[in-house]
Amino acid sequence: MTAAFAVFPYRKSPDQARSEPVRHPVVVIGAGPVGLSLAIDLGQQGVPVVLLDDSDRIGEGSRAICFAKKTLEIFDRLGCAAPMVDKGVSWSRGRVFQREGELYAFDLLPEAGHKMPAFINLQQFHVEKMLIDRALAVPGLDLRWKNRVVSVMPAMDHVEIAIETPDGPYRLRADHVVACDGARSPVRGMLGLDFAGEVFEEQFLIADVRMHGEYPTERWFWFDPPFHPGGSALLHRQPDDIWRIDLQLPASADAEFEKRPEQVRPRIERMLGHARFDLEWVSIYRFRCLRLARFVHGRVIFAGDSAHQVSPFGARGANSGVQDAENLAWKLAAIHRGRAGPALLQSYDLERGEAADENIGHSTRSTDFIAPQSLAERMLRDAALALARRHDFAKRMVNSGRLSAPTAYRQSPLSTPDAESWSAGPAPGAPIPDARVTRPDGTASFLSEELPAGFVWLEAGPALPDLPEGVTRLRLGPGALGDPAGEMALRFGLDSPGFYLLRPDRHVAARFRQPDAARLHAAFARAHALASTPASGA
Repeated sequence: MTAAFAVFPYRKSPDQARSEPVRHPVVVIGAGPVGLSLAIDLGQQGVPVVLLDDSDRIGEGSRAICFAKKTLEIFDRLGCAAPMVDKGVSWSRGRVFQREGELYAFDLLPEAGHKMPAFINLQQFHVEKMLIDRALAVPGLDLRWKNRVVSVMPAMDHVEIAIETPDGPYRLRADHVVACDGARSPVRGMLGLDFAGEVFEEQFLIADVRMHGEYPTERWFWFDPPFHPGGSALLHRQPDDIWRIDLQLPASADAEFEKRPEQVRPRIERMLGHARFDLEWVSIYRFRCLRLARFVHGRVIFAGDSAHQVSPFGARGANSGVQDAENLAWKLAAIHRGRAGPALLQSYDLERGEAADENIGHSTRSTDFIAPQSLAERMLRDAALALARRHDFAKRMVNSGRLSAPTAYRQSPLSTPDAESWSAGPAPGAPIPDARVTRPDGTASFLSEELPAGFVWLEAGPALPDLPEGVTRLRLGPGALGDPAGEMALRFGLDSPGFYLLRPDRHVAARFRQPDAARLHAAFARAHALASTPASGA
């Protein structure tokens, strides 16, 4: 667990010796998974970025542990997924129990042909260390430890930031500032912003325990188990013989009292049936379903927990935050290069606001089912559980935490609506699936590995000669990418010629059956929030 205790040296920046604030294109505040992902993504796209963190070490405790397929695909594009998957525990199956009996089992990725697993379980401190290792290798990424932001002052054409360091204060200016500084976000407070939403009364105990367990690598969830009557429980395997246990507590429970080892150990002994374990980390949390009304405030932007919060059940917090970062990075890069209209940044607010609302909706429904607030809600929940024991249709009514999935941006103004009929395949705004492919030399690969950076024209039909500048062609067919298992044809609806314009975040900007240069250029312009663009794509 050395990653949990990694400490990073403070270094004085040349900016601190300047009499006037130095201006940077982007300053990111907070070196957690969201801020690191954003900074790496910007750096890889050639945008100079300064990443500030008020600490000099990785945060304590496991915290987030479940990282979803979409997030792993993002990390893979950023060049750091391989060590995460190697270290993590991959899983796709789960089981739901009531009292002593199993209600049902599920598989989150029953089909083959995906490079990344449905989920890995990996403690957040490992993920952060691997992201930091990658960040230190990215040109143009300036990671500054023990740089505490004490004020953020927006202006018309920049944001000025005051920073405290061990060598004293200094100031920076930035074209854009992104606050990835967590649930308690100091930046949010500096701008006088607050969350709207709901904080639930029920409390949950999280305990990471070290033990040798024989349980399978699955997500196990219990309603009203015999070892914890009247509550719920969750069990997950992590690397290094660490197991995550969540136990529901009464709303009136004293959090500090419940965190004491002498209180925690008996609860876990009842669950496991033995005392052969060590406590590694213990915390108490309440369900929170909260968000800012807007994520974009002029040149200050919020991402991750600083923008929205959900309950841990469903693994929607860190996964959603990393997807915020991916959505924002390509848009900031396009603005930095002068290729985007002013509305492109507002599309971040709209698209990731849609994702936050979707996640909060799922999280709220999960919370209401797991921890009913009234007698009527509990009776309804128990009736659904009883039906699920006997009828398959009722299993869909059981909610033990709908697990994280990427959002399809159904309302996005960047998407070009279909002009032709599609019976299958990802629609405009949706994330694309992965699939097995072969390279022209016959070697095996995955679509996710073959997609170049930036906008991509995925072509399964006659070649379109005139692509906009900034779009890379990827052909499917003879002499190009092969589809050995027919997965591309099935998953992209390619029973006839088909063409996709893919955004840098691997969401669909447009799709065509019979494209022409004018329609493609118009779709490319729309994806950049531009009203029009010359046919040359300049």
